[in-house]
Amino acid sequence: MLSRLKSAVKASPIGEPAQHIYIFMRLVPRAVMRFMRRDGKCIRRYLSAHDVRKLQLGSGTNILDGWLNSDYDTTQFETIFLDATGKYPFEDDTFDYVFSEHMIEHVSFEKGQTMLRECFRVLRDGGKIRISTPDMAFLISLYGCDKSELQKAYINWVVKEFLPDAPLAEDTFVINSFVRNWGHTFIYDEKTLRFCLANAGFAEIKRYNLNQSDDRYLCDLEHAKRMPEGFLQLESLVMEAVKRGSGSRGISTSIAAQ
Repeated sequence: MLSRLKSAVKASPIGEPAQHIYIFMRLVPRAVMRFMRRDGKCIRRYLSAHDVRKLQLGSGTNILDGWLNSDYDTTQFETIFLDATGKYPFEDDTFDYVFSEHMIEHVSFEKGQTMLRECFRVLRDGGKIRISTPDMAFLISLYGCDKSELQKAYINWVVKEFLPDAPLAEDTFVINSFVRNWGHTFIYDEKTLRFCLANAGFAEIKRYNLNQSDDRYLCDLEHAKRMPEGFLQLESLVMEAVKRGSGSRGISTSIAAQ
């Protein structure tokens, strides 16, 4: 059947281009399967080699030693493919740590909740999650009249680097760009992220400064050097939380807001 189809395509009026399309469509599923098999081997190799298991979601170019680095875009060879908003290819209670930097804001609020629930599922009891994401309070503060020197420098840098059509180096253009560009979908503030973590089942929710933690495994993870000094700290909201069994899931809004 396939040979007859190939012959028919080759003899068709569109000739060679159609044959190339046919070959491409045949090869793509094979390439996908090769990547899936490679990723499966990488996962098994990582889990067997590490007693302390750490999963990074949306690693980008920030490849962390000792972590299983994953991303939706696997252009980095050191990463496995993982859709952070889908079902993760791991058993329950697999990891001790999950970390994600400036990724959750790129998916819808609803998919972000799916992501946090999956993180809760794959973490062991006592496991920790660390989420770094842009802070809505940072944007609101950026609009204020009494700006710090760091905020002024940030505005000038953003306009120069990313907004060549902006007629003024002003907060209005920077804020509009931040909400709309870079694939940003939902910007969290502390109370909302705290609620979402609690609603996914997490407890002991605490805010930290960039690259700082009470847990040595969660220190120095954010990729601050990708921006001028101080800018990523200015942007970021960093929260950690702990999984304490499965019975705490579904915490009420009033509790989560405390």
